[in-house]
Amino acid sequence: MPNKNQETLSSAPADAVFMRRAMELAAQAEAEGEVPVGAVVVHNGVIVGEGWNRSIGHHDATAHAEMMALRQAGQALQNYRLIDTTLYVTLEPCPMCAGAIVHSRVGKVVFGAHDAKTGAAGSTMNLLSYEGVNHHVLFEGDVLASECRAQLQAFFKRRRAEKKAAKLAAKQSSNDV
Repeated sequence: MPNKNQETLSSAPADAVFMRRAMELAAQAEAEGEVPVGAVVVHNGVIVGEGWNRSIGHHDATAHAEMMALRQAGQALQNYRLIDTTLYVTLEPCPMCAGAIVHSRVGKVVFGAHDAKTGAAGSTMNLLSYEGVNHHVLFEGDVLASECRAQLQAFFKRRRAEKKAAKLAAKQSSNDV
């Protein structure tokens, strides 16, 4: 059930187009060995910022997809205040990203899959429209949710299988010695 700050109606065709682009960026993250999360910032119907998770490759805990997209959008618009923009992201933002979204004055966040562990747009907490902050961000979840969730689940399933295979190979190798 949406709260009073959550927008319930989407502009479905545009939302799907931008979310699919975010999913393409998530695939780029996965190709680089990162958790597959992608994000785009849209201003007046045009993508002005794109990002995908790069924390591992950049050795930077802040290199989440949203942060990368916000940085690029700020450069494109020549302003850290991203007023009248919409951020599309394949996974519900974490607290760090939600804080950056609020500080950059994004107008709306549209996300795919909910994050039951660290989601800061309603799943575990709501930092996007917390009463104590000076800017409230509209948000909407579940846009192409099953596809976004499947992308993440396939990644983690493969990662677990790879770790299990490596552990088995190490065990067999130690038995051969």
